[in-house]
Amino acid sequence: MASNMTPLERAEAVFHELVAHYGGAEDRELRAAAKLLLVALDKFRIHGGSNWSALLDEYVDLAKRDPERLERILHGNRGKKDSSLLA
Repeated sequence: MASNMTPLERAEAVFHELVAHYGGAEDRELRAAAKLLLVALDKFRIHGGSNWSALLDEYVDLAKRDPERLERILHGNRGKKDSSLLA
């Protein structure tokens, strides 16, 4: 992976590698996303302190209730340096 990639771009590159790993499998994008989610959940639990689940709930609520804002946050983390959009 290129070192000039943002962390989000690097995570997305791993996602695409996982999708390719699943080849022609049914639901390969969902399988790849599930693997990343499992790792992320474990890291939230380990490194998020005593309030890790509340932070997780905030992100899930954002995805459910305001997907446009989630997309703006993700877009802002893809290399543009607008700190108001960073998660």
